[in-house]
Amino acid sequence: MKLHKILLLAVACTWAMGASAQWQWIDKEGRKVFSDRSPPQDIPEKDILKRPGGRSAPAAKQAVQSVAAAPAAAAPKPAASGKDKELEEKKAQADAAEAAKKKAAEEKIAKDKAENCTRARAAKAAFDAGKPITQANADGERIFLDGPARDAEARRINEIVASDCVK
Repeated sequence: MKLHKILLLAVACTWAMGASAQWQWIDKEGRKVFSDRSPPQDIPEKDILKRPGGRSAPAAKQAVQSVAAAPAAAAPKPAASGKDKELEEKKAQADAAEAAKKKAAEEKIAKDKAENCTRARAAKAAFDAGKPITQANADGERIFLDGPARDAEARRINEIVASDCVK
């Protein structure tokens, strides 16, 4: 039983050693990167914080980097990287396109309302003149509007004028 516990402890200790086989470096945007692979070639040697096997940067370099990192952490927002700028530009373009689309839709609605208002006023003028009014029924035949149908159509036209001819 005791041997079993010692074996389990040995396995746990060697398992934790895998965490020490990691690289740490600071990328171009100033972010700390942890990886099991070596940093890209364009990362300067001074930005590599830790290498596999427990080897780390000298204490002086770490002190300089921690002092340099402190003002960056204190700043509310770090300088935007190239990708962030592109993302912000694309977002701004998408917002502008959406605003233009919304404005075009509003203009179309306003144009349609103005056209409906013009037609409704012309129909109201025809009704007020007392001319005989015809409509097509379900079979497509023309019928003349009698008293109640004429009153209903006059109310409908007045509602259209009231809703679409607002200035």
